[in-house]
Amino acid sequence: MTSRHSTRADPSAGSGAAQIPARGLAAFVAGMRLSDVPEPVRERARLFILDAVGVALAAHRYPFADRVLAGAAALGGEGAITVIGHRKRLPLRDAVLVNGVLLHGLDFDDTHLTAIIHPTVTCLPAALGVAEAVRMSGADMLAAYIAGMECAIRIGASVKGGFHHVGFHATGVISHFSSALVAGKLLGLDPDALVRAQGIAASTAGGVQVFLEEGAWTKRLHPGWGAVAGITAATLAKNGFFGPSRAFEGRFGLFETHLQQHAAEVDLASITSGLGADWQLPDTSVKPYPVCHFIHGAAEAAIRLHRELRPTPDALTEIRVRIPKDTLPIVAEPVAVKTEPANDYDAKFSAQYVVATCLLKGRMGLSELSEEARNDPTVRALARRIIVEADKDTGFPKYMSGGVVLRTTSGRQHDVYVPINNGSGERALDAEAIAEKFFASAELTVPHGKALRIRDAILALETISAAELAAALHRQ
Repeated sequence: MTSRHSTRADPSAGSGAAQIPARGLAAFVAGMRLSDVPEPVRERARLFILDAVGVALAAHRYPFADRVLAGAAALGGEGAITVIGHRKRLPLRDAVLVNGVLLHGLDFDDTHLTAIIHPTVTCLPAALGVAEAVRMSGADMLAAYIAGMECAIRIGASVKGGFHHVGFHATGVISHFSSALVAGKLLGLDPDALVRAQGIAASTAGGVQVFLEEGAWTKRLHPGWGAVAGITAATLAKNGFFGPSRAFEGRFGLFETHLQQHAAEVDLASITSGLGADWQLPDTSVKPYPVCHFIHGAAEAAIRLHRELRPTPDALTEIRVRIPKDTLPIVAEPVAVKTEPANDYDAKFSAQYVVATCLLKGRMGLSELSEEARNDPTVRALARRIIVEADKDTGFPKYMSGGVVLRTTSGRQHDVYVPINNGSGERALDAEAIAEKFFASAELTVPHGKALRIRDAILALETISAAELAAALHRQ
């Protein structure tokens, strides 16, 4: 969905804005008011925050949460900023690092499919932390979050998947810039200072996908680390530190250095064109399954086949899975790793494991990523038999299309194809479905009454302070 309602002129209109993306983004962020944002966009923003906080609360059940918290506490000790769902408070940058890990650690957070980023986690850790630190209103926090979301999505969409093609995690790269803009808006930076903040962020932006080789935990760090860097960049810029103005398109800027042979494919003008008029935030997809979004269409197809056939391994002679061609290196290769997931992150990024589980169990939730589930010999044996191939009919990157074809011992073929994955486009999850997911996630670690208070605070964000939201998120 794209809203055509606006009360603002396009800030990218004007001399040179389309050629210098950092200036167009800075003008938009500095000038945007919450009242400029159509109510349907603000409503989706509140719902995306609700979804993300539920996932962060659920993350406390997993070992990575305690370990990143222990590491951050060892670095900075006690502080004043809230850690979502925990009793401990940390210094600002340590708190946003931990919150970023909690929000993104289960890979159950939202995705903008065209941008191929997790936009909420590129913006929310910085928005929560800085708004609490400088005692802003909830409305100010929401405005900064929305502005950052629009910028992050546009940067991601402009590169057309280029970061992933060369081994970078796009969320890990873009979060440095969006966090700098979010923090800068909350700190009151003018457009020139916001340009400098983006230039500083260009020197820290990174996030390689080598975690895929071993299911390592480093992907979980990327958005929180981007928030740390973005807050640092904005604060340095506020104090006059000199950063380059052409962070993206300069001779040795982000696109030239990070995209390599794909740099020429970037659509620079799209980064600022229509800012404040054509809202991209509502097109963000909320995940119904806690696995890589690239697999969602195929997972849904497999769940439908389970419900229709209740297949057993002995009854299947062939299983073929279709997913977008560009995603094969990430979720289907190398086959030896994908068919023998060593941990939950391996499983989240394995089309073979996810489809095998969905065919046999008819579901894919957090429990299907547990050690017991991953080591189920029947699932593993079926995963080894699955052939994953490029989908010639895919709607990627707009949708995470996918399909599954089964051939049975009786000679029959069953083919289910999902052109628009659940949670995207016309199948976007509505407010009721997002709230249901929030409670299912949150109540893994907090009582129902606490979850209700958190929900009510987030949905009333425009009428409360950031401190009141932080109090709701804090665990007594």
